[in-house]
Amino acid sequence: MIEQFSVTIPAPSGTQTRNAYLYLPDDRGEKPLPVLYMFDGQTLFYDETSPFGDSWRMGEILDGLGAGLAVAAVDCDKTDRLTEYSPFPFSSKYGSSEGKGEIYLDWLVQEFMPAAEARFRADGARRFLAGSSMGGLMTLCGLCRYSDLFAGGAALSPSLWVNAGGCEQMILSADFRQKPALYLDYGCKELKNHGEVQKEALARCLGALIAKGVPVTFRLIEGGEHSEKSWRKQIPIFLKLLGLI
Repeated sequence: MIEQFSVTIPAPSGTQTRNAYLYLPDDRGEKPLPVLYMFDGQTLFYDETSPFGDSWRMGEILDGLGAGLAVAAVDCDKTDRLTEYSPFPFSSKYGSSEGKGEIYLDWLVQEFMPAAEARFRADGARRFLAGSSMGGLMTLCGLCRYSDLFAGGAALSPSLWVNAGGCEQMILSADFRQKPALYLDYGCKELKNHGEVQKEALARCLGALIAKGVPVTFRLIEGGEHSEKSWRKQIPIFLKLLGLI
């Protein structure tokens, strides 16, 4: 079952009302559910809401797996996604960012999380983050900023290239009082397209995660592309590695 409701969010371009989504398994009973908070809600469940015409089809996959977890997500800021989903200011051929990602993360934890979990019984010890591209970067940032709240996360094709040194330092300066389990991957095809800056960023961040003792699983995916089709193939893999199926 996928429930849709509205939330009000302090977006970079001004306060917005957006769609939020909550997936719950049909046979959940009374047992508290682990919760996966994801980014880019518009691309997760329905092909028709995805700007690329293809989605993760998360609900279908979770139903097929018989996964006993909740998934909560919100549409991104369609006018300034790069600012909303980056902790660092940057300028690139893909656009510019004012780097206000921490505002979104604070809202997610302080407002969205309580609102979503008021709708079902959540297992407060088993909250996770997941996202791809800029959402992958935000997953990593969220684990660094709120390691006491999240048990782990999945960062698929994270856009570490926006600031390789900043990402590395963000990890090294994080207070990982609880070590979150992290799944991190990148596709071979997209890595070839994104060049040396992303290779360097991946190497530096993986080194920083190891130095901090974060249990990380990294996969370089043969034939992997920067697309929803490629990312949804990884869903069963990262859910299993995070102990969610």
